[in-house]
This record gives sequence, structure tokens and C-alpha cells, in this order.
Amino acid sequence: MLNIDNIVAGYNTSVALENVSLDIPEGKIVSVVGANGAGKSTIVNAISRLVSVYSGAIRFDGKDITSMRPTQVVELGVVQVPEGRDIFPPLTVEENLRLGFHRLAGRKDAARRYEERFSYVTGLFPILRERLKQRAGTMSGGEQQMVAISRALMADPRLLMLDEPSLGLAPMIVDQIFDILARLRSDGLTILLVEQHADEALKLADYGYVMGTGKVRAKGRGEDLRTDPTLAQSYLGRMAEG
Repeated sequence: MLNIDNIVAGYNTSVALENVSLDIPEGKIVSVVGANGAGKSTIVNAISRLVSVYSGAIRFDGKDITSMRPTQVVELGVVQVPEGRDIFPPLTVEENLRLGFHRLAGRKDAARRYEERFSYVTGLFPILRERLKQRAGTMSGGEQQMVAISRALMADPRLLMLDEPSLGLAPMIVDQIFDILARLRSDGLTILLVEQHADEALKLADYGYVMGTGKVRAKGRGEDLRTDPTLAQSYLGRMAEG
């Protein structure tokens, strides 16, 4: 579905990705892991067209999106859940979800689609249905992450990208979020997951990429990467399982 071909990308002429190539097959979860500062988030932001791509190409469904504006990428169905969640704290849960639906709001069948998406996301996160009138900024970190993911899902994405969704969350909430991602894959959604917590991300992933200082250092099946002792010590910050 998405192909990154040998891109060099970064911020204000500073290179953060050097000749990075990556493929995301339709209906799969692809995890990008590595230490802090390895370039993981830059991949997501390059796809969303939020950072400069100096060379190479990014294609979605065969269409070159390298020079597109961020809004055009979203219109294609490529939707990001950013690091730190970036919800709208003064707005209610319901208002945050309505903002996520903006991509579909102008369609002829918008009312029906809204009800379908709303039922879907509140089915994934039932607690949100109980908190619709609550200001999002008063919720716990885990609940805010649920709002952020639900807001993205309201756009009915074809590719959902999550940047460090476990950041700052309790292990029990992280497990719940990852269970939801597995369900989304079973529902046919394509997912790019960027995570510093490599063990959980690679356990979930169909395919994985290990980043180190702006380059892809290894790629393969998620479980193979997770249990590779060399990668575990060099790039993943832990010993591999025996």
C-alpha cells in the first residue's frame, strides 16, 4: 500500500533519515523500532508531509505523494496519531471525535457515515461513550490516548500511523491499546506503528524495521527481529529472549 523509496529527509536542512526504504503491505501491521533519536518519528512525519524530503520518493497506492501538502495526504486516507496525542484539551470527547470526522464531512452520506464511525470507535473504547461530554483535558493519559486513536479512526483511514502510542502509559493500558491494534488489523486496517518499546511492537507486527541513527539497520518478520540477539543488544536496548 505504501512504499518509501530511498528517501533523505529532515528538518531545516538537517538530515534525520538517510537513504531509508520501507514497504507497508495492505492489511498488515508494520512496526518501526529503535532507540530515541533513531529517526522513527521522522518517517511518520515524512509520510504525512510534515518534514522536508530532499530526495527519494514516497508512494501511496502507486501515487507519488512526495510533493503533496499534508491535507492532501489526509484526503487519501493516510492519518496520523501523533506522539504526545495532541488532542484538543478544552473540547469534549465528542467534539474531538467530530473533528476527526472532518475528512468525510462533505460527503453525500456524511450523516450515515458519522453514525457508523461513531458506533465503531465507541465499540472499541466503550469508556468514551460514557465520557462524551467530559473535557478531554481532564481525562487520564490512557483515556486521552483512546481519544486520539478514536479521533483518527473517525476519519475512516486506509493507513493508520501511530507515533509512540505507549508513551507515558501504564503497562495495563499499553496492553489494551495493543489489543485494539490487533483487532483493527483483523478488521482489515493497515497500520504503521512507531515505538521505542521494541519488544511489544515487534511481537504485534507482521513486519518490522529496526532504525539506528537515521538508517534502517535491519528488517524482516517482527518475531524474527524481536528474538535476534545481535539486534537486541545493539539497537533494541535489551537482551533477546532465550
